[in-house]
Amino acid sequence: MAGLVRMSLDEPEEVRPFEGGKGQLALVNLAAGGVGRAVFEPGWRWSEHVKPIAGTDSCRASHAGYVISGRLRVEMDDGEAEEFGPGDFMLCSPGHDAWVVGDEPCVVLDWQGYADYAKPKG
Repeated sequence: MAGLVRMSLDEPEEVRPFEGGKGQLALVNLAAGGVGRAVFEPGWRWSEHVKPIAGTDSCRASHAGYVISGRLRVEMDDGEAEEFGPGDFMLCSPGHDAWVVGDEPCVVLDWQGYADYAKPKG
């Protein structure tokens, strides 16, 4: 195992676009799992722009992330909700919808839930 690993989300191993041109996920794969940077454009909503890709009723990924910019509202299937903004760390269990709040793109780094996020079936 190498003592140092350098990878760049500016030159990711994989890019997964969201439906309707509403953003994308840039992903690098480490031995410990995928690390991604998602850019959610204004108007993005999981249930509209990722659900057709995922094929599930709500997001089934667990997220451990950090919001760099913009605002994101997450609503759990049971109705619990929270809004996240720049500087916020977020933990989010499976079973939720999410959407961009406002007119600024929301950029989120996630090192837990993006390995299979917005990954086409098949």
